[in-house]
Amino acid sequence: MERRNFIKNAAASGMAVAGLGSVFGATESESVMSNETKFKLNYAPHFGMFKNSAGDDLIDQLKFMADQGFTAFEDNGLLGRDVATQTKIGETLEKLGMTMGVFVVPKGGNMANTLAAGKKENVDIFLDGCRQSVEAAKRVNAKWMTVVPGAFERRLPIGIQDANVIEALRRGAEILEPHGLTMVLEPLSDSPDLYLQTSDQTYLICKAVNSPACKILYDIYHMQKTEGHLIHNIDLTWNEIAYFQVGDNPGRKEPTTGEINYKNVFKHIYDKGFKGVVGMEHGNAEPGTEGEMKLIKAYREVDSFEV
Repeated sequence: MERRNFIKNAAASGMAVAGLGSVFGATESESVMSNETKFKLNYAPHFGMFKNSAGDDLIDQLKFMADQGFTAFEDNGLLGRDVATQTKIGETLEKLGMTMGVFVVPKGGNMANTLAAGKKENVDIFLDGCRQSVEAAKRVNAKWMTVVPGAFERRLPIGIQDANVIEALRRGAEILEPHGLTMVLEPLSDSPDLYLQTSDQTYLICKAVNSPACKILYDIYHMQKTEGHLIHNIDLTWNEIAYFQVGDNPGRKEPTTGEINYKNVFKHIYDKGFKGVVGMEHGNAEPGTEGEMKLIKAYREVDSFEV
């Protein structure tokens, strides 16, 4: 039976969840809920988020995401996958009409390899990651890749660190811009040692790099922790934001599990005309298939704003 040919007797499966549609066909891996109604925004799950419902196979997971109405997908670890897998992911996304979201440019932005230090070996690793990203992006039809500049170099004045980061990112932009690719800089809340932490700092750096290949990844979870005042700060930095990621706080689970009013935030960025990807950069609040169904229901709830 074709995966996307649905039977409509949800109660018979013992998995009925209000508002989540019907049940797939006969095999265990296909006995999952479905709802082809698209969301208003392009929410992007990641591999593993629905593995209890879809199974371990990556392609089956992509099909399940599409069946639930998701129109985008992101994969931080894409560059660690072999070329054949990258190609298959790209082909599947095209068939499903899904947009590829971010993957991570490797090494150059980790804590031990900071761009703020201005060291040639650090910058070279980052630039090599940009070159790898160009080839991988072609295979999956990607446009965005995440860059984190790494840690502070506390032996240097902050202005010198800023200049080092800006110079490295300009060189990265020279690699990506001819291919229509964009690195999105992600300020994080994970450690006080991280160089990039606030939206206004990231905005300033993007303005200084001055390239369409360098924009902001505004992760709402991290920005709630570091600065709050979400809608105001989104408005202040709007013309440099190319990508959003989400997770509720505390806990970094799906919307509705914490303190952030995601329904209002999503309505705001929708009303401002955002057409890009909203990455689901969080875990599942509850385990198993039931937890996955509750996660989908949560996105239906916060996506139910009036337009």
